[in-house]
Amino acid sequence: MRSTPHRPGPQRRAVATGALVAVTALLAVGVQAGTGTAATPHSGTAARPSAPHAVPAAGALPVKLSPSQRAELIRKANSTTAATAQRLQLGAQEKLVVKDVEKDADGTVHTRYERTYQGLPVLGGDLVVHTAKSGAVKGATKAAKSALKVASVTPKVAPATAEAAAVSSAKSLGSTKAAPDHSARKVVWAADGTPRLAWETVVGGLQDDGTPNQLHVITDATTGKKIFQYQGIENGIGKSEYSGQVTIGSSGAAPSFTLTDTARGNHKTYNLNHGSSGTGSLFTNSTDTWGDGTPSNPETAAVDAAYGAQETWDYYKNVHGRTGIRGDGVGAYSRVHYGNSYVNAFWDDSCFCMTYGDGSGNANPLTALDVAGHEMSHGVTAATANLTYSGESGGLNEATSDIFGTAVEFYANNPADPGDYLIGEKININGDGTPLRYMDKPSKDGASADYWSSTVGNKDVHYSSGVANHFFYLLSEGSGAKDIGGVHYDSPTYDNQPVPGIGRANAEKIWFKALSQYMSANTNYAGARTATLQAAADLFGQGSATYNTVANTWAAVNVGSRVSDGGVSVTNPGNQTSTVGQAAGLQVKASSGTTGALTYAASGLPAGLSIDAASGLISGTPTTAGTSTVTVTVTDAAKKTGTTSFSWTVNPAGSGNVYESTTKMAIPDAGAAITSPIAVSRSGNAPSALKVTVDITHSWRGDLVIDLLAPDGTAYRLKSANLSDSASDVKATYSVNASTKAAGGTWKLRVQDLYAGDSGTLNGWKLTF
Repeated sequence: MRSTPHRPGPQRRAVATGALVAVTALLAVGVQAGTGTAATPHSGTAARPSAPHAVPAAGALPVKLSPSQRAELIRKANSTTAATAQRLQLGAQEKLVVKDVEKDADGTVHTRYERTYQGLPVLGGDLVVHTAKSGAVKGATKAAKSALKVASVTPKVAPATAEAAAVSSAKSLGSTKAAPDHSARKVVWAADGTPRLAWETVVGGLQDDGTPNQLHVITDATTGKKIFQYQGIENGIGKSEYSGQVTIGSSGAAPSFTLTDTARGNHKTYNLNHGSSGTGSLFTNSTDTWGDGTPSNPETAAVDAAYGAQETWDYYKNVHGRTGIRGDGVGAYSRVHYGNSYVNAFWDDSCFCMTYGDGSGNANPLTALDVAGHEMSHGVTAATANLTYSGESGGLNEATSDIFGTAVEFYANNPADPGDYLIGEKININGDGTPLRYMDKPSKDGASADYWSSTVGNKDVHYSSGVANHFFYLLSEGSGAKDIGGVHYDSPTYDNQPVPGIGRANAEKIWFKALSQYMSANTNYAGARTATLQAAADLFGQGSATYNTVANTWAAVNVGSRVSDGGVSVTNPGNQTSTVGQAAGLQVKASSGTTGALTYAASGLPAGLSIDAASGLISGTPTTAGTSTVTVTVTDAAKKTGTTSFSWTVNPAGSGNVYESTTKMAIPDAGAAITSPIAVSRSGNAPSALKVTVDITHSWRGDLVIDLLAPDGTAYRLKSANLSDSASDVKATYSVNASTKAAGGTWKLRVQDLYAGDSGTLNGWKLTF
């Protein structure tokens, strides 16, 4: 429970004394390494770039909202939740609850909502609505795209059964004194794409290392099977010493000063005195001079904790416009001297507080600056994307705290603890002077992942975080060997291709915007790539050099593929089919990062076809049956090239007449169906294996349902909606038994987008008889 606030006295800047020599000695220990084999490593002592790679677009930067301004935006959003739900075409049983709001300088408002279904909380149903200054909805980012339909909200499994199973799960993980914190809560679980009624049980007690336990266990309320579990206590890192002599916020007057920072939401620092529950006692002092730089003085750890909270508050306010962890101007509080020889620190969202142990032998309090920034950033994540603390989303949660803990350390610009890309380098948690984690080469700690793989989500979240930590280092500083602030780094890439970096300040802005506006509870690494690219597009422009560097840096940690940066990009049209004696046509599409005309060339074209060098149109009448591989090469004015290859099959005359529509049609988002006609002049019935080739560009193809309509109106389902299918585009050939239908007449392709949030285009389609 949070204690009753003391009446604040006059705000003061207290002076805390610290052992500068001891701190300096600690700084000399531990260097950070890179990830993988570097391509074109840099030698020498290259200084950290002082100028950013590019300047963000001012309109996309967040506005520094005061607590009252944020509260007013939330009030307005709460007054229109019903209209917003209707606009998003949510079901009649669904309601929205406003959680957070961000505003950009151009007036764009990003409102984060949680959902309820028949009054029940929907876990994994959060979404963010992006609204222009005019009030028009620009789009929505959803944690789950599934339509929320639950057969019944009456459980078949008793809550006591779910509670007992949850306690058993906690004990199997080594928890002690495990017991439900409260009765199981009835919820709708939607995080895995299959909405269902469930029980959520929170198991308390202690984890095996003494950390408080808040294990959330989700149990299917119909079958009794465990669906998911995650830890609510978000463990941090390390041990700490100090940051030298610093000024910290205090209040009161002689002879009764307290560690209460009234300039930062009344943040307070408490002494647990080796207890493990409650708030503890507020630090007081008669002289307003705190600590002596030694761990034997209880005030020393309090100084570090208060200083860390102060710098973290200032960082988020001055860099990202966020006043307080939740943006509401309310300060968290800190507890030091937790437990006995407790070698950890943790953030607890339920008490809105961070807690620090004193390390092995109670000799090394875990209150270093990057540790403090790490812990409070867990609170920022909980207030925004609320990344689930398990699997890939848990790794992103931990990495976010490492990223912003590092950012806080750089922001503080404290000569006793200069910024670096080492996590917990001051706390000597390994006993040999090495840091806890390395951002440039995460695997150097012996357990963290340098690159993404299909199994990375199976790692502990502190180790799966390595992929994002490596991404952030590469995005900030680039690959290769270099010295930054007296520390040597050498960061390679998965594909052995270099990346340049965009500067740490820009990388921080992109990650914060992605976290607060585009990530959601279940975001995985692929989703993080999408979120950061959208943030980069907002800040620097779609297709800009910075945008492309973000994409290529994700490829450097094996998430997605590289994009062309200033060269030529050629769209693959997919495999083609024609018939001898029938005219054929195909428009090749390409783009370039430079101005000037493009020149097209092709090899492997079927006899009778040619490509127009100026327009890229392939046309003609095939004369010879067979299949060939066609390669199209496009050259821009700067003599850069791009290529694409595909197969082209020419059927013998009379064996497969092809009828095609190349008319483009926009597919309305969650709107009415569109139909594209093809007139067929052919006697007899259609074949038993009528081929229907479809070319659709769409950002979430699972939204789409596609039908072929025969001339008499009979519908053949080609593709059903599948909301768990998050891939893009439909480029496929379907086979339909239409042998009972006349071939002649007008056939139609019907396409409908059933769900809001994504858009697409029917590029064309064809029938092969």
